[in-house]
Amino acid sequence: MKILLTGVTGYIGKRLLPHLLKDGHQVICLVRDPRRIQEKYSENENVNLIKADLLDEKSLEKIPADIDIAYYFVHSMGASSESFAKLERNSAENFVNAINKTKAKQIIYLSGIIDDEVKLSKHLNSRLNVENILQKANAKFTILRAAIIIGSGSGSFEIIRDLAEKLPIMITPKWLKTKCQPIAVKNVIEYLLGVMNQPKALNKIFDIGGPDILTYKEMLLGYAEVRGLKRFIITVPVLTPRLSSYWLYFVTSTNFHLAKSLVESMKNEVICKIKGIDEVIDIKLYGYKEAIERAFKVIDSNQVLSSWIDSASTGKIQQDFLDKIEVPEYGCLIDKRSLKYKIDVEKIKNRIWEIGGDKGWYSWNWAWSLRGIIDKVFGGVGLRRGRRSPTDLIAGDALDWWRVILQIEI
Repeated sequence: MKILLTGVTGYIGKRLLPHLLKDGHQVICLVRDPRRIQEKYSENENVNLIKADLLDEKSLEKIPADIDIAYYFVHSMGASSESFAKLERNSAENFVNAINKTKAKQIIYLSGIIDDEVKLSKHLNSRLNVENILQKANAKFTILRAAIIIGSGSGSFEIIRDLAEKLPIMITPKWLKTKCQPIAVKNVIEYLLGVMNQPKALNKIFDIGGPDILTYKEMLLGYAEVRGLKRFIITVPVLTPRLSSYWLYFVTSTNFHLAKSLVESMKNEVICKIKGIDEVIDIKLYGYKEAIERAFKVIDSNQVLSSWIDSASTGKIQQDFLDKIEVPEYGCLIDKRSLKYKIDVEKIKNRIWEIGGDKGWYSWNWAWSLRGIIDKVFGGVGLRRGRRSPTDLIAGDALDWWRVILQIEI
């Protein structure tokens, strides 16, 4: 089948693409900048890259009319709270208008678990609005609603990891008592693949979650148990949502806008209520602790396929940072230094690519750390974002407060 995949440079899209190709599908990848796609995919005969922006409706005219299924993995949660809802609405409306001009039979959307009986956070309310817009398309819809996704590189997992690894004693806000039904990223991918072209899934909404229902406090303590850590958590009622957001921002690798959106959402209980997915797809569900163990097997083997930091959207949904590269031809001061060495060239290359992250710099590492602190003070991500892999870098990867924009062979 011919499948349209949006959000291919994001956390879920990056993981779904190899599965679609393995199953023999032809994949149309809608990207704002094709240079951010790994070379092994851009050169694959079953991958067709289309440069388009969902905020630019005219650019979507490049979408071929003969697509069968479309995956919608677009959100701007990392943007400011004043803008992300509008950006998500405009993107979804433009997407529907474009899909209506094709022969697509199904739109698949990964949303968040929504409890209609309580006041929704801005983030969850925006997700609900996107659902409503997608349901107006000519193609039939399948909406999967998930709570926290547990897997190597997922934003929720990395926040839990940061908190549990760094803080032996935590004074935490009362929302840690809120219940949640986390799901392993492997199960999310299996559901996304399983509902494709499945008659029982058409025009349906399903909640998807793992077998465990836990409070956020139990999730932190469960992580600590898996990692062999002893942690103490004290919940207090005095931490306001804004203070809680700053708490997440300064302790974890998230940016402030994302922290604020997460805190607002964590006030809502996210437990599967819309049943029926088991009647469509029969898969083995992984428990919370097993999902953590699986995540660390991937991390320890340096095989993390994607990370939440892969997205270039930090303050607005459109990022054209690769167009900012300007190499001057004249007036350059060139400083060349030569050093004789006996080490193998490949070993030297590997050491260069390992700079940053947990390893830091090879000289004056205190200055590297100080630069990270300064970045954090002025609203940046500091050192806590780290890097996707300790040994591998590709274009688009985050490296502490930097972003890899070009990869050149040396």
